[in-house]
Amino acid sequence: MARTASEAPRSALQFPEGFRWGTATSAYQVEGAAREDGRGPSIWDTFAQTPGRIRDGSNGDASVDHYHRYKDDVALMKGLGAKAYRFSIAWPRLFPDGRGTLNDRGLAFYDRLVDELLRAGIEPFATLYHWDLPQALQDKGGWQARDTALAFGDYAGLVARKLGDRVGHIFTLNEVQAFVEHGHQSGVFAPGMKLTPGALNQVRHHAVLAHGLAVRAIRANAPAGAKVGPAENMTIALPVIETPEHIRAAELATREVNAPYLTVMLEGRYTDAYLANAGADAPKFTPQDLEIIASPVDFVGLNVYSPGLHVLASETAPGYAAVKVPSSYPRMASEWLTVGPEALYWAPRHAAKLWNVKDIYITENGASAADQPAADGVVYDIDRVMYLRNYLTHLQRATAEGVPVRGYFLWSLLDNFEWADGYATRFGLVHVDYASQKRTPKLSAAFYREVIARNAVA
Repeated sequence: MARTASEAPRSALQFPEGFRWGTATSAYQVEGAAREDGRGPSIWDTFAQTPGRIRDGSNGDASVDHYHRYKDDVALMKGLGAKAYRFSIAWPRLFPDGRGTLNDRGLAFYDRLVDELLRAGIEPFATLYHWDLPQALQDKGGWQARDTALAFGDYAGLVARKLGDRVGHIFTLNEVQAFVEHGHQSGVFAPGMKLTPGALNQVRHHAVLAHGLAVRAIRANAPAGAKVGPAENMTIALPVIETPEHIRAAELATREVNAPYLTVMLEGRYTDAYLANAGADAPKFTPQDLEIIASPVDFVGLNVYSPGLHVLASETAPGYAAVKVPSSYPRMASEWLTVGPEALYWAPRHAAKLWNVKDIYITENGASAADQPAADGVVYDIDRVMYLRNYLTHLQRATAEGVPVRGYFLWSLLDNFEWADGYATRFGLVHVDYASQKRTPKLSAAFYREVIARNAVA
């Protein structure tokens, strides 16, 4: 039996009182019910159903059926002791055509989910966009069209009106950098495009403009007290050694490599170096655009998995130099997921220092693992436990030093559709048998339950 917080032993690696512990998912990855209750197709429906796009040839049509099993999944969260849940709202479930008439049946699902969370004592944190752009908007230009940003603002205002009485924290866009770069540059994510540099920069601009428009729409439509901010996979620069000159180099690098994303959101300007390097391919924008993009936020969400780059100080511009990551650097099951637990210290520290952010949430952190059930049916994912223990140790260091991290959302509650990897990669605390939909908590779920009970690294 799990101990209560009062019974749990105290630890030197304690988190602040009131720290929010939660889990996270996204709509396309877990909901399924792709054609039910009036939901329209998204770019991920189209992409996943295109031969050769998904590693195992799968799609999210059924996924882990969270749409019908949400009560069971909320019960799993409650069993962990989680006090918060970050989920995303499927834009095409509310507006099948991207804008126009609200689909009441789609909204009703989120009403049910939010009410179930509140009954379980779990605080809902909603994300408005986790990559599932309505296909109808893609057909009209997608993120290449400025009108998509305007449509997103309208959608954000509607959600704030309908759910803002019960959802006090709303994230605008999840990982702008990821859906722009992978979806519009490399083409490995939906919508699978490989744009020219100029067109890519304009997509970047339209995405951050959508963020600013959503912030304003939420402020105008949500009840007083509702809070809003982005959830971004900031590229994290780590100092090779913790000396003042290398730390400063890491700060300079973090600001510059995030220039078209978090930097412009929080500063209201593109850096001189970004615009100079873009040259004739720089995005087209107005001063009013920048004012909108810089609309004040209440918090910043950071999705942290791996270091972005390791840097050392340089006497030449731009003041830092990146060190190549050797092939021996440790990785989890996903080739891209290099293990750098100190990233969970430097990410919030950089955000607080560079942009004076007062409230930070770690909106995603987790690990892929082999996750094969043993003979007794248990997944002994000690690699994931190792990963989490080390990352949380560095996060605790940040909070102990006064970095204003208010909560942590572990990715993910459930095994699910892992984008271009399909179901070949698992990130969940809970193992899902995709044939039967049976949910079985892994060893990492027991570990996380203990962390929550202690409010400390276990």
